[in-house]
Amino acid sequence: MRVGHIESAADRPPAQQDVKDVVSHLPLFDGHPRMRAIRSVIESIADTDTTVLIRGESGVGKDLVARAVHAASTCRHGPFIKVNCAAIPQGLLESELFGHEKGAFTGASGLKQGKFELADGGTLFLDEIGELSPSTQARLLRVVQEREFERLGGTSTIGVDVRLITATNKDLERAQLEGTFREDLYYRLNVFTIWVPPLRERADDVPVLVEHFVKQFCAENNFRTPSFAPAALEALKRHPWRGNVRELKNAVERLLIMIEDDEIRPEHLADVLRRAGDEPASPASTGTLRDFKETAERTFLVGKLKENAWNISATAAAIGTPRSNLYKKLEQYEISQEKDG
Repeated sequence: MRVGHIESAADRPPAQQDVKDVVSHLPLFDGHPRMRAIRSVIESIADTDTTVLIRGESGVGKDLVARAVHAASTCRHGPFIKVNCAAIPQGLLESELFGHEKGAFTGASGLKQGKFELADGGTLFLDEIGELSPSTQARLLRVVQEREFERLGGTSTIGVDVRLITATNKDLERAQLEGTFREDLYYRLNVFTIWVPPLRERADDVPVLVEHFVKQFCAENNFRTPSFAPAALEALKRHPWRGNVRELKNAVERLLIMIEDDEIRPEHLADVLRRAGDEPASPASTGTLRDFKETAERTFLVGKLKENAWNISATAAAIGTPRSNLYKKLEQYEISQEKDG
């Protein structure tokens, strides 16, 4: 959806080859046939304003697909704004999306533009769309249908020019049957669906992703660039990767920090390939002070969440931190009841 937009020839990409260049350099799309098919789909919808729903397990790369759709689209010169709907407390999410006027609620000391306004002329990516509350779903449906909205506490109607992309790892069809996701909103968002397969179903993608993550991390952190022994790559390909591409990226970064050799070999992989239920490594053996702190903090948070039956409010109160901060930590450490419960 491009809200309130009439496209002119000047808006279009200069050539279809430009679209291919934008998308093909992303390693996520270079390997498995199913990923190359996604690249082809992105190229085919590049000249359209179609609303896109990206589906797949947590960590498969839905964010990268969304960025590729934006980069290949007619609004690629505009902003790309991402909102993780699961990381923001539901009581604050509507203000984040639609903005608010001064005095709209306690603490609203001034006017605030929402993400829809900030994304004007570009793309708004709503990740974890299945986490929206009924109230927020209703407001979002109005934007999709009427192409306009008001800030919280405001009376002026605001029209924006936004391409909308959403993503979820939830079964939205089941959520409709259970009454937790609006059927009318589902059909508005589900104009065009891209399914991203889990990494375990495309193991041949692992080596090219490893190469990409190594180059990226070493360039950003001025690290040496080690090689991976063929046997180490084979071990990585055989791993189930429950956290998918995100888990692989984190594993590569830990290896680069922990291993000082010029070549990463199978014996170096024991910690990063440990499966749930295995005896955890001693925090002191993780190699760096940052590793120790992050491992300890993650373990602490998971323990407290379990103690409080994964109730976010109760856990935040128990550890003496605002819920918003706890949500940020859950996202930072990729903690979820599904994975850690």
